[in-house]
Amino acid sequence: MSLWDILLIAVGLAMDAFAVSLGIGTTRVACAPRPIFRLSFHFGFFQFMMPVLGWLAGSRFATLIGEVDHWVAFGLLAFVGGRMIRSGLDADATAFGCDPSRGRMLITLSIATSIDAFAVGLSLAMLRVDILYPSAIIGVVTGTLSLIGLLIGHRLGVLFGKRMEIVGGLILIGIGMRILMSHLQLI
Repeated sequence: MSLWDILLIAVGLAMDAFAVSLGIGTTRVACAPRPIFRLSFHFGFFQFMMPVLGWLAGSRFATLIGEVDHWVAFGLLAFVGGRMIRSGLDADATAFGCDPSRGRMLITLSIATSIDAFAVGLSLAMLRVDILYPSAIIGVVTGTLSLIGLLIGHRLGVLFGKRMEIVGGLILIGIGMRILMSHLQLI
């Protein structure tokens, strides 16, 4: 598998994390260097680990996981997106009851944005591709694009205020719908 192929896969997988980062950035909750690093690092780390786990699981578990992965991703993204929309509509509310760069929310977002990477790992196992090199590239690309998404989202949030939380929430729900519809072969 060529570097170009791996980069294309990495960018494709990173788009969910980029969009979630953009949405989080609009809330201006995680705009200090440490939360930005934590989010970028975890999104990249999970995108690195999920293909490795998928590769290790091999094709034996593909049918079990493939039946529910899209529903899990949709549910997690719709939940977070709904909270962001509610916060954007209420001037006093916040999208995240806690810092999204810590604890359960960080893990939830990291898993939701990296479930597809597990399937890529399964595919690479079937193609007998060594997994560490592609996974490292996927992780670095995702971490970098997440950082960019957070910074752009923060600038948009400063310019447009709470309205961007609504947009960010709609983006997350849209990503969840796209994942669901593509797995159900509606698009």
